[in-house]
Amino acid sequence: MTSSIAIIGAGSWGTALAIVLAPRFERIRLWAYETDLVERMASTRINDVFLSGFELPANVEPTADLAFALDRAEIVLGVMPSRFARRVYGAMLPHLSSKMRFVSATKGLENGTLLRMSEVAREVIDKRFQSRIAVLSGPTFAKEVARGEPTAVVISSEDQELAASIQREFSGPTFRLYTNDDPAGVEIGAALKNVIAIGAGICQGLGLGNNSIAALITRGLAEITRLAVAMGGQSRTLSGLAGLGDLVLTCTGELSRNRSVGIELAKGRKLSEIVSGMTMIAEGIETTTAAVDLARKSNIDMPITEQMDSILRGGRSPREAIRELMDRALKNE
Repeated sequence: MTSSIAIIGAGSWGTALAIVLAPRFERIRLWAYETDLVERMASTRINDVFLSGFELPANVEPTADLAFALDRAEIVLGVMPSRFARRVYGAMLPHLSSKMRFVSATKGLENGTLLRMSEVAREVIDKRFQSRIAVLSGPTFAKEVARGEPTAVVISSEDQELAASIQREFSGPTFRLYTNDDPAGVEIGAALKNVIAIGAGICQGLGLGNNSIAALITRGLAEITRLAVAMGGQSRTLSGLAGLGDLVLTCTGELSRNRSVGIELAKGRKLSEIVSGMTMIAEGIETTTAAVDLARKSNIDMPITEQMDSILRGGRSPREAIRELMDRALKNE
């Protein structure tokens, strides 16, 4: 058993990972930015903001101190929101060691640089030493993972020894990891599925049926695959857990935050109003702009993503966006 892991980010996913990984580690330190939340978690053993109803195991230690969280950690698991990733990795840097192995479980792209999350981590960490980074992704709702429902995910790295070691140490009775050597494909799939899920929510909110949502998922997958391949990923990755599996779950599951945003947009609510009422971040909102920029930079056609951006940023009505997608020039599949 590996002795220590630091989980950086105590949102719903970070907290669920702490719960499911607790039997696999002697000590887990769960870092959160909010000191008041840490104090409550330490006293009540429950994350009442992001994952209420689930008790933290005894070996999970909440903390707001990065140095303490990282002290003697063998594995560092990054689960912070994408918008804060560079800042948090920068704050972690003085406390990191070349002996540490890193796992990125954040789904998104960095606006401006258009970097994937593992690329952001590597760019920061490699200022001190050459990092070993793997990516964790797949079809997961935090509540279901925390409940112990059987879940399968992907651990991806070009360093196959690293991926295999994380696979062994993270896998348990309810949490199964498959290795993969295509982090680019995995991370593009993880980020872009949130964008398509907003579209699926819009279809739901407009009262459209299963035909529309199935078409959106299928053509959305085609978009994601085109971009992933252009970024050096492998098309087969997008037919697996980190591609199709995660996309279907996020587009159809009741617990999907991004799908919920789409439903509310279809009802005519303003994006600012929707976001202000959310406890957790819907990553697809920010990823959409980065995805459009990346597609244009790579000369990749992504009409669904572009229409989602026109709704989120340009104020286009959801019904008009759907109509424009259907009115595009006819083509081969």
